[in-house]
Formats: sequence, C-alpha cells, structure tokens
Amino acid sequence: MKLATFTANAGADADQPRVGVVANGLVHPFPPGLTMHDVVGRGLDAARRSADEALGSPGHPLADVRLRAPLRPTSVRDFVAFEEHVQGIRQAIEGSAGVPDAWYDAPTFYFTNPHAILGPDETVPFPATCTARDLELEVAVVLLGAGRSLSVEQARDLVFGYTIMNDWSARDLQGREMQVGLGPAKGKDFATTLGPWIVTADELEPHRDEDGFLRLWCAVSINGVEVGRDLLANMGWTFEAMIAYASRDSRVEAGDVLGSGTVGNGGCLGELWGRRGREDPPALAPGDVVTLTVDGLGSLSNVVGVAGAAPTLPPARRRDPALARKAASRLFGPSPAQSPGSDQ
Repeated sequence: MKLATFTANAGADADQPRVGVVANGLVHPFPPGLTMHDVVGRGLDAARRSADEALGSPGHPLADVRLRAPLRPTSVRDFVAFEEHVQGIRQAIEGSAGVPDAWYDAPTFYFTNPHAILGPDETVPFPATCTARDLELEVAVVLLGAGRSLSVEQARDLVFGYTIMNDWSARDLQGREMQVGLGPAKGKDFATTLGPWIVTADELEPHRDEDGFLRLWCAVSINGVEVGRDLLANMGWTFEAMIAYASRDSRVEAGDVLGSGTVGNGGCLGELWGRRGREDPPALAPGDVVTLTVDGLGSLSNVVGVAGAAPTLPPARRRDPALARKAASRLFGPSPAQSPGSDQ
C-alpha cells in the first residue's frame, strides 16, 4: 500500500488534511479526522482494512490534490549507515580522511527536528547566513509501535513502512558548530522533507536480499541533471538493526522516523566536495529543484529557498578565570584548593 496525507485543491474540504490510499493515479480518502499517526499506530492489518474500504469509494486524481508530508513524526533519528558517505563528508567538513574506527562499532545517529518537517514540492527555507547549501538522499523507516532494548527480530515487527527523506544541510554552519563536539544542530534542524507517501513494509519485501537489506536504487537530480546514484543495500546495517540500536537502554515509539543516512556515490554534494577538493557540483542556489527518486517509493521534489534573516544574538560572555574564582570566593567562601593548609 501507498498511504498519503493530502489536501484537496478545491471544494468544501480544501486545505483540510486527509489520509488516503494511493492506487492507479488516484488517492482514496480514509474517514475524516483520521491522521497518519492514527493509521500507523493501529498497525498494518488495520491499515489494510481501512485501505480496502477506501478503495471501494471514488478517489481524487493525484493532479487534483496537494500531497503533504505523509506523517508528523513523534521523533526523527538520522543515522549514518553508508561508509562511502562518511569518507567523503568527513573530508569536506572536518578535513579528515577515512572512516573512524568508532563507525564500525554501532549505527550512530543524531536527533533532528520533528517540528520542521516539509512535504513534496514545498520550498526549503535555508538559513539566510548559509552559502554551502546541500541535500541528503535517504530512505526512512516508520515505526508502528513502541519498545525498549529490542532485539533485531523484535524490531522487525515494529516496521510499518518506508518513505523518502531529504536531510537538508547547511554545510558551512555545520562545519563550524561541529567543532564544539556535539554534532550538527543549526546546520540541520531547519528542514527535513518526507514523502511523497509511506509505502508499507509488505510491498518492499520482494526487494529484500538474503542479508536483510533492501535492494532499491536511489538517485538524486538537480534541475533535471542526475548528480548521484547508489543502491540502498550498500548500507552497513539493516533498518531492523538500526531500530534495535535506537531502542537500546532507551525507547522507540509509534510514529518515530529513522533515516538511513545519506547514500554514497553522490547522495549529497558534500561527499563529492570532499572527494574532489572543491565545490563541484556547486552548492544549491535559490530556485534549484532537487528531486530524489527511489525504486518502489516514488519521487520527492523540493525547491531551494532562503529564509528571512534571523535576529542577531549577543556574543558569548568571556570571563577571566581568576576573576571568576574571586567572585565565587566572595559569595561562597574559598574552595578546598584555596583553604589554608590545603596541599592542592
């Protein structure tokens, strides 16, 4: 099944988000008031029953509706599961060669912003101070239930379906802030695109190889020119292994979205910049149209834009350590290291 969130372009229900099943160029709506989060949380069997009922009623041509982000995620974890991407992007962002040994220990991820989710054809508001605008071609898995410290086998039962994900990246902001050692923040959290719909897990099972990876070709183009292509099965870990790791000593929930990380062989511009030692292809420019295409999942396009300038922040307060200690002593008394008789 392909399950979408959409709004009608005209009529009494225009601009009211609906969930529906996509088939033969039509989207057949589910009952009003039902969100994709509701559908996902009820599980695959319930989703099939709702889809069967919806397919018995007239549908809307896809040309007559606007597809929205299929899901408002409970949370978004983004992994880094492709060695080739790690090699190129480390060279571009950190000036470091190779893959760190720690990458092989576990499928590392970071959390990004579930409140900055975009859908198909929306304009991406890059920060006004960013000039190194980049895309990231990924596939994301959507969870249908909760769990803690799951095994890989248990994690498999939590897979509802998959969607295309674009983890937009402000590389110049990212490169600076990652020097602090906490990973990306403002270089990433301004926008993530999901869509065009969620394809349920059963539909992609024929693409699974003997090791559990999905053999799906993934491609990215800018203004109609392909710049990258890779096989999703080149991941270092399966989605089930990533779910299990995310749940370790923690918890995952229905509606969580977990991104694969960027595919290799040009899945983002930064990887190519790192390999080539220059911005080739050039950074994204306002008005560029970025299209991600994945076998079995469809195509997802967005237009590159620029947000308005954000208010300025005051600079960090720099304090003289000696003056800070004196001020603390006046308030709280001398520290043990300053006490008479101390051997510190």
